[in-house]
Amino acid sequence: MKWEKVKLGDICKYVTSGGTPKSSIKEYYEPKQIPWLKTKEVNYCRIYETESYISKDGLDNSSAKMIPQNSVIVAMYGQGDTAGRVAINKIPLTTNQACCNLIIDETKAYYEFVYYQLVTLYEKMVSLKNGGAQPNLNAAIIKSIEIKLPPLKTQRYIADILSSYDNLIENNQKQIKLLEEAAQRIYKEWFVDLRFPGHENTKIVDGVPEGWSRGLLKELISVNYGKDHKKAPDDGNIPVYGSGGLMRKCNKSLFSGEAVLIPRKGSLNNIMYVDETFWTVDTMFYATMKQPHTVVFVYFFVKAFDMYSMNIGAAVPSMTAKILDAMDVVIPDKETLEKFDKLTKTYFNKIKTLQGQNERLKIARDLLLAKLMSGEVEV
Repeated sequence: MKWEKVKLGDICKYVTSGGTPKSSIKEYYEPKQIPWLKTKEVNYCRIYETESYISKDGLDNSSAKMIPQNSVIVAMYGQGDTAGRVAINKIPLTTNQACCNLIIDETKAYYEFVYYQLVTLYEKMVSLKNGGAQPNLNAAIIKSIEIKLPPLKTQRYIADILSSYDNLIENNQKQIKLLEEAAQRIYKEWFVDLRFPGHENTKIVDGVPEGWSRGLLKELISVNYGKDHKKAPDDGNIPVYGSGGLMRKCNKSLFSGEAVLIPRKGSLNNIMYVDETFWTVDTMFYATMKQPHTVVFVYFFVKAFDMYSMNIGAAVPSMTAKILDAMDVVIPDKETLEKFDKLTKTYFNKIKTLQGQNERLKIARDLLLAKLMSGEVEV
């Protein structure tokens, strides 16, 4: 079966970037009417929702454009290794100017097959970035990239095989989200609404339930700094976390056990709970517990804050250990903390199982991806 080499630009109805409405004009972002995608969300995934939205006025008064669903989106630039990552939008949306949006001509190529081809070409795209202080891709470079295409029927067949893995991964991700939301509702019920077990018979003394106390977060946690990961070799299974999430795997660790990961720079609101052996980079804090049965409580407590509102950075959003230590917290009694910890751990244990399944599914998919996209395997 012959696979034809084509340029990306030749299989698209059109290619366009996006735009950013003027941030100083509130009416461009309120009401939240139209999904607006940023490159940090472009991460080998299908986009069903976006972190940010713009208004119709924002769309009409900027270079942002409506992008039809099932387009292939390529990040042209952004923090870290963002440039070259790809995604598929499953909803109509707009994007910022750092996204290159490929609207595929369905008579020439199948959008999911094109997406999977580009997943395998990340290193190639990185090598094509132009020079400068922050090397970037641009639409002309992306349109000139060559990919190999089999007949349309074969494209669909291959893409369907690969997407079956991604469908399972997405379903697990949905379950993970629901489980965490269920645990978060319990946190709110017990510690925000104060409807904890036995609340009916508990007196409120000086504004807090009897037996509870007012204190500072430093009474519950020790804030530890991550370290540069460049000297930690890749040949291992220990996750390396940055402020954007999982970065890679290595063979060294900084800590083993339960911790709350808190970004020091960058995506400050990306708070994570982990219970494993891990490494965090120097843009992350990892908070370890001074008292038993407190980690999930601390996780949801910190997660409830808008960390950007406490940002001390200028060009790059930044957090400090001093700010975290000085956060005011109402500390429940040990019995209530233990009950909450044991109850919510049932949710987090299920989450850990699903995350393990997804890890195995991704490995299987990626092995198959490389074989199917080479054009050397008969399908």
